[in-house]
Amino acid sequence: MLLQIILLGLSFALLAWSADRFVLGASATAALLGLSPLLVGLTIVAFGTSAPELLVSALAALAGSPGLAVGNAIGSNIANMGLILGLTALFAPLLIRGRILQREVPAMALVMLGTWLLMLNGRLDRPEGIALLAGLVALTAWLAWIIRRSNGNGADAALVAPVNGLPEDAPTRLPRALLWLLLGLVVLLISAQTAVWAATGLAERAGVAETVVGLTLVAVGTSLPELATCLAAARRSQGDIAIGNIIGSNIFNLLGVLGLAATLRPVALEPGILSRDYATMAGITLIFFLLSHGLRQRGHVGRAAGAFLVLLWVAWLVWLGLDNLGP
Repeated sequence: MLLQIILLGLSFALLAWSADRFVLGASATAALLGLSPLLVGLTIVAFGTSAPELLVSALAALAGSPGLAVGNAIGSNIANMGLILGLTALFAPLLIRGRILQREVPAMALVMLGTWLLMLNGRLDRPEGIALLAGLVALTAWLAWIIRRSNGNGADAALVAPVNGLPEDAPTRLPRALLWLLLGLVVLLISAQTAVWAATGLAERAGVAETVVGLTLVAVGTSLPELATCLAAARRSQGDIAIGNIIGSNIFNLLGVLGLAATLRPVALEPGILSRDYATMAGITLIFFLLSHGLRQRGHVGRAAGAFLVLLWVAWLVWLGLDNLGP
C-alpha cells in the first residue's frame, strides 16, 4: 500500500509537468501551422487526453468488466463538466468566444441524446458500438468541413484564428514544438495510467464495488490529463484550449470510448447508470450551458460558476455513495 501511495504522488507531479509541456507544444504547433487554439483543443488535445479512458474501457470490456468500462466513460464526463471545468474556472475565469462554441455545445448535447437512446434497452451491442464510432468519424468530418469553408472572419473567427502571444519559452521551430507535444502526451498518459493503477489498488483493498470504482476513482484518474491540461492552459491564458478540451473529450468519451468498448464486446448496463449517472451528466452539461450564457456576461464562466460546478460534482458523489451503501 505504501508503494501505491508513493506512486500516486509521483504520478500527480509528472501530470503537472507533462501537461504544461503538452499545452506549450500544442499552442506552439498551432501558431507555427496557422491553426487556432480552439481547433487544437477540440482535436489533438481532446482526443489525446482521452486516450486513458479509451484504453481502460477497452481493456475492461475485453476482461468482462462492463461496470468499469461504462462507468469510466460516463464518470469521466461528469468529472470533466463538474470537477475539472469547475476547478479550471476557479483557477482562472474562462471566456467562451465565437459562435462556434454555440455549435459545439449543442453537438455535445445531440451526441448525449443519441447515446442515451442506444442505451435505453439496457445494453450496448456491437452494431450500436459501430454506430457510435461512425458518429465520431462523421463529427470529425463536420469539423473539417467547417475549417475548410471558414475564412477567419465573423462567426468562425474563434475556430480559425491563429494563436497569438505565446510565452517566451515556446518553441520557435516546428520540430521542437512537435517534440514537446509528443513527449508531453506520452508522459501524460503514462503518469495517468500509473495514478489509476495505484488508486484502483487502494480502492480494491477497501472492498469498493467495481461500478463505483469505475465512476469515481478510475473516472477521475483517467480524467487527470484533462484536469492538468486545462489548468496548464488556463495558466498560459489559453482558455480556448481548455474549453475545447472538455467539449472534445466528452464527445470522444461517448462516441469513441463507449463505441470501442461495445464493439469489442457487448456491454450490459448496471442498474442506476441511466437514471442516476447519465442523468447527472446531462444535467451538469445543461447547467454549464446556462452558466455560459449568464445574465452578467455572455460567454463567461467565472469563479462563482466554477464553484457551483464543483459542488454539483460533490453532490453527485454523495448521491452515488448513498445509493451504494450496503444494508
